[in-house]
Amino acid sequence: MTVIALLGAKALWLMYLWLLSAIVASYLSERKGYGEKTGLAFGLLLSFVGTVIWLVWPPKPDSKWKRIGPWGRGKDMDERLAAVEAATHHE
Repeated sequence: MTVIALLGAKALWLMYLWLLSAIVASYLSERKGYGEKTGLAFGLLLSFVGTVIWLVWPPKPDSKWKRIGPWGRGKDMDERLAAVEAATHHE
């Protein structure tokens, strides 16, 4: 019975890895300007390899990856949010 339990735990961790790969590939493809669904398909069908593909795939010229960078919202977005908050508080 222990062998079956260990196999179940390994399967659970492999499923977590598979889902995490799909999430990361989806994020990377959206950030590089190709849309979330494309990255999700790569991550679900190719697992870890799909994530590696999106790490080396070139971003589109007008993508968030080029304008802001791989992470975060960027200073430009923070300034816009502050301007919107200031405009709504003055009304």
